[in-house]
Parts: sequence; structure tokens; C-alpha cells
Amino acid sequence: MKLQIKDIFNKELPADPVLENTRRQVKSACFSFVTPKKTSKPKLLHVSPDMLKNLGLTEEDSKSEVFLNVFTGNKVLPNTKPYAMCYAGHQFGNWAGQLGDGRAINLAEVEHNNKSWVLQLKGAGETPYSRTADGLAVLRSSIREYLCSEAMHHLGLPTTRALSLSLTGDEVLRDVMYNGNPDYEKGAIVCRVSPSFLRFGNYEIFAARQDHETLKTLVDFTIKHHFAHLGNPSKETYLAFFNEVTQRTLNMIIEWQRVGFVHGVMNTDNMSILGLTIDYGPYGWLEGFDFGWTPNTTDSEHKRYRYGNQPNIGLWNLYQLANALYPLVEEVEPFETILNQYKTDFDIKSLNMMRSKLGLEKEHEADKLLIQDLEDNLLFTETDMTIFFRTLSDFDKDNSLEGLSIVSDAFYVPTEISDSIRQKWNEWFGRYATRLQEESLSNSERKEKMNAVNPKYVLRNYMAQLVIDEADKGNYELIDELFNLLKNPYTEQPEQQKWFAKRPEWARHKVGCSMLSCSS
Repeated sequence: MKLQIKDIFNKELPADPVLENTRRQVKSACFSFVTPKKTSKPKLLHVSPDMLKNLGLTEEDSKSEVFLNVFTGNKVLPNTKPYAMCYAGHQFGNWAGQLGDGRAINLAEVEHNNKSWVLQLKGAGETPYSRTADGLAVLRSSIREYLCSEAMHHLGLPTTRALSLSLTGDEVLRDVMYNGNPDYEKGAIVCRVSPSFLRFGNYEIFAARQDHETLKTLVDFTIKHHFAHLGNPSKETYLAFFNEVTQRTLNMIIEWQRVGFVHGVMNTDNMSILGLTIDYGPYGWLEGFDFGWTPNTTDSEHKRYRYGNQPNIGLWNLYQLANALYPLVEEVEPFETILNQYKTDFDIKSLNMMRSKLGLEKEHEADKLLIQDLEDNLLFTETDMTIFFRTLSDFDKDNSLEGLSIVSDAFYVPTEISDSIRQKWNEWFGRYATRLQEESLSNSERKEKMNAVNPKYVLRNYMAQLVIDEADKGNYELIDELFNLLKNPYTEQPEQQKWFAKRPEWARHKVGCSMLSCSS
């Protein structure tokens, strides 16, 4: 197994001088050296062929003993020094202080085809940032992370990736719902891959500690290696950097909204500086369309991270990043200008995103009202978002009266469609048909374009739970089935039609489906 190692993070940035792996406050350092915990009986469950290729590895490499040992923590790659990053964050709106990689260890940085990738093991044991936790991960959460990060990539969403999913052979004690009922579960490790795992919190911690020297060092490093097109460090460059991070964050969230993805825990330490979806914990896809839905039971009361609030939280988090970067600029107004632009751009990009979901290419001033009324209609009764928009592509602009029957499979309780609701839908379909007449696309051309932005298959929580339930029994075939299904989420795949289905009733209130925690 040959990897082109090109470490820069742990060579160019200040390291924690303390080498003991003890929980502590780490000062004036971007990371701490730490070695993964050895696992007792590791077993490789799945490997992403795409990521193998991206790293310059082969299928044969993935079947080797060396691969198994490296990506389960039992062997350190030659000439590398694994580390855990130091960062802080705001959690649920409150300053949490130092957090850091509590159960993630960065193995090395690899270069292939002029692209750089950080290899990171999640669940590889304790670090100085583990606080009271053990630094391990369970199979349940590892399956969810592995499948989702690769599924998101194939949906066309900016995301971290995953290389491999493995069992450790060790048992891990977890209280999945934080209700005082811990139990032992199968331990697992995911190898996560990304150009960088830097988060907003990496910068916040130095600003909070007034360690402006290390802050500048880290920002300059980030620009040099990830935003080199912005030029040499200066106040102007720092503002350009913040502006690009703002735009990337906004674009990421717009894409989340497009496919109905809810992150579940948008703390600042879970926000990538590259605008990538990072940290797949209590996430979920909308089943019934609902702006107020959150998959995270920890957030069930205040619903801070609900679907409809994700754009606002993105902005709130960017305000915290602006505060962290302020010492390098010492001017408020330029930051405010960039943040205000976020609001304007969101309205424009959100509207255009919804136009694309409806197959509208031209801009019309009445589109905003058409979309608002559609969203109102979707709330009359529980309506599956994915199925609704996918089946809507079959709408015939010359036959609006059939609109409701075309999307009928999206309704969870069809009997709730009363005469008054039916009338509102028919009125909307009539307006939609009239609007489509202004477009030059034929029905078939529009269908093709709509199906390219409205996925047929997404990783619904009940699907992930079925995989988990089988894996708990020692059956791992479903991992591969869903992995391959989700590689082509926009294609029909008629042989997989069974996965194009509403959430079953058994999953409505089941832990892992409708109820998820940060431990999920």
C-alpha cells in the first residue's frame, strides 16, 4: 500500500508540547500529538471505491493486512505523526470553551492527482480533548456517518467523505438517548477524508483566549493552503477570506434545503471552514415537509436547528467567526457588509433553488408567491418532500386537473385531503400550469431537468436503521446495497423501487428513526 504522504498541518502549525495523552486545556497550540488506540479484533466491513481511487489506492490495497491495521488504529503509517486538533465552539448558542477532536485522530495528509486529503479516524480512542468521554464510536453511529457522507457527495452536496467502515472487535458502553439506560454496543471506526477538517471553532478558541499570534498563524496557514487564490495575508485578504467562507457556507445550506437535509447540530465546532457538511450525528431528511422539524431530541424543545432555521443559524455562526477574525482586521463595517450580503443572497439563491425544483427556468415576479402557496399546501397534511417533488416532474402542463393524483403517493394519510384542501391544491396546480406555459421546455424536457435536482433516493433514517438492525445481527449486506443505491440518487433504478417509499409507520417513533441524539 503506497500513499504519497504530504503532512503540512502538523509541520507548519504550533504543536502542544505536552506529549502525554491526558485530558487538559491546551494553550497556544493548534493540535496535540496522539496515537490511536489499538483494537482487539478489527474487521473491515466496507470501503468506498471512489475514495480508494482519490487516494491512489487499489481494491487490492483495501484487502491487505496493512490497510486493515492502519485504518483501525493498529498501525501508524511510516514517517507520520497522528494528531488531534484543538478548537472551541458555541453549542446550542452557548460558549462551550475548549472542545477539540475528542474522538477523532488525524492520521496523515495524502496527495494524489494534485489534490490533498486528510485521513481521520473517528472512534480511534481518547485524546487530550475527550473530556469525560472514551473517544470511541459504535457501529450504529459509524454506519450512519459512513453511508451519509458518501450519499451526500453523490447528491452533489459539499461534504467530507468516508474511506472505510470497520468493526473494532471491542464493546463500547453508550446511553443512546441520555436517559440513564446505558448498554454495550459493537465498537467501530470510520475513516473520514477531507481536504481539511478545520472548523469555525479552530479560530474561535484563539480569539477567545486573546492569543492573536496563533490566530494569525492559523488564518495565514488556511489561506496559504486552502484559499491561495486570495493572495498574501493582509486585512483585505482576511476580509476576502471571510467573504468566501460566507458564500461557501450559504451555498452549502441552500443545497441542504434543496434535498431536505437537516444537520441536527449546527454548533460552530461543526461548521467547516471550507463550506463542507461535516460531523454526521443526529441528522435526518425531511419525511413530511415541515419547516419546524429537527431530528435531534436534544433540540426538541427549542428547535434551534430545525429545517427552516438552518439558514439563520448559518448566519449566526458566521457572526461568531467574524468576531474571531476581527482582531486581524479591527474594523466592524466590512464584516457587517459581508454578513448583510448573506441575507440578500440567501433570498435570491433560495428562490432560484425552488424554481429549479419546479422546473422553472425564467424568472417571474409572481414566482415567490407561487412557491409560498405551495409550501403552505404541503403543510395541510403530512406530505413526503422527496416523493412529492420527484413525482411532480410527471405533471402535464396541459392537464392541471390531474396534478393532485400525480403526487398522491406523497401523502401519508390520503383521507386527510378534504374537499377544501383538494380545492386549494387544484387552484395551485392551475396556477402552476399557467406559469409553465410561459416556459419553452416541453413536459419531457422539464421532467429531465427536475429529476436532476429532485433526488429519488435519499438516506432516510428508517433505511439507515434497517442497516443498523441487520448489522447488529452480524449481517452486513445491506450496507453495500444502500451504498450502491445512493451512488445514483437521481436515476430511476426500477430494481430498487422499494426504497422510493414513505417512512413506514413502525419508524414514526422509533429510536434511530424519529428520535436521535448526538450519540446517534
